[in-house]
Amino acid sequence: PIPPPRDPRAPASGSAGARARIGLPLMSTLPRAFAIRDVRVEPAVVLAPMEGVTDLPFRRLVRGIGGVGLTCTEFIASEALKRGVGKMVQMARFDPDERPVSVQIYGRRPEVMAEAARIVEDLGATICDINMGCPSRKVVAHSGGAALMREPELAVAIVRAVRAAIRIPLTVKMRAGFDHDRRNAPELAWMCQEEGAEAVTIHWRTRTDGYGGARRVDVIAEAAARLRVPVIGNGDVVDGPSAERMVRETGCAGVMIGRGAIKDPWAPLQIARHFAGLPPLEVRPLDRLDALLRYIAGLAEEVRNERYVLGRAKQVARTLTRGFPYGAAARVRLLHAPSRAVFEAVARDYFSRLERHEAGEPDAFAGWDEADGAA
Repeated sequence: PIPPPRDPRAPASGSAGARARIGLPLMSTLPRAFAIRDVRVEPAVVLAPMEGVTDLPFRRLVRGIGGVGLTCTEFIASEALKRGVGKMVQMARFDPDERPVSVQIYGRRPEVMAEAARIVEDLGATICDINMGCPSRKVVAHSGGAALMREPELAVAIVRAVRAAIRIPLTVKMRAGFDHDRRNAPELAWMCQEEGAEAVTIHWRTRTDGYGGARRVDVIAEAAARLRVPVIGNGDVVDGPSAERMVRETGCAGVMIGRGAIKDPWAPLQIARHFAGLPPLEVRPLDRLDALLRYIAGLAEEVRNERYVLGRAKQVARTLTRGFPYGAAARVRLLHAPSRAVFEAVARDYFSRLERHEAGEPDAFAGWDEADGAA
């Protein structure tokens, strides 16, 4: 299908004024929920698929805290899933009560993507999602992920093949474009919709932006205005105010949170409360400790490999301590912990001290190197 022409008045960057200049009013209300076909996503907050992060234990942690209306697995290679590679099947696992849940697949061969999607449906997933946004060099080198945005005909062929293969809802996740010369998300999103995609998530960054770049959400606003299906806004959504800004500037149906949930697993809940007009929750240091220890215990139940568990725990602790008093000192101690037992002891010590520090105890961090007191 040929997409309708882009409005020549479309601005170069997204903003409240940008929506007004192309005749799009500011959103007057914040979304509580949206629907992907007959699947209700409530709250209107989606946990992003993140490689090496959104495994089953991490999703359990975030779901236990609350605030997400839809969770997504790590992205899974279609070729390996089709061959029945154990690791890929393991990555596609989800809890019986994890509903709705989306399993994301990636690849470049339509027939293989279709077969992988059938497997996803047979596993009982609520939604199958196609990855057209991963910026990973390894994925892009094999023409998957964001590389598909350079080949819209192939991307559309993949959507067509997958749609014909499954009955469950189909969604697509993409970036603004592969680079700044090809910010083609609105056109590609429209073509995906015409081939049966029932929601599209758009990250405002291009593949070449990596994790940087100047914020430009105009492509999300344009897609939200052009498409009949929900458009979900992604990129630097980390708390209630940033989620509200995304919605008001783009008119998106909901938001997706990625790295913000790693730093703060309570962020989805805070966003959901913000959308509902509720005040933010106060999260105490001992709440963070409890979440970290529950995550480690969940990992240990799933994977009988202490080295792996310790590595993942350090990854989460690196962001969980950022921005807090003596966080840098805590990270040094945590990242050098030689065992799970030592790691947990250091975590208990740090968060207990932080709790006392926030309660006003001046000597809570006595004995810690003052030079390491930065956050």
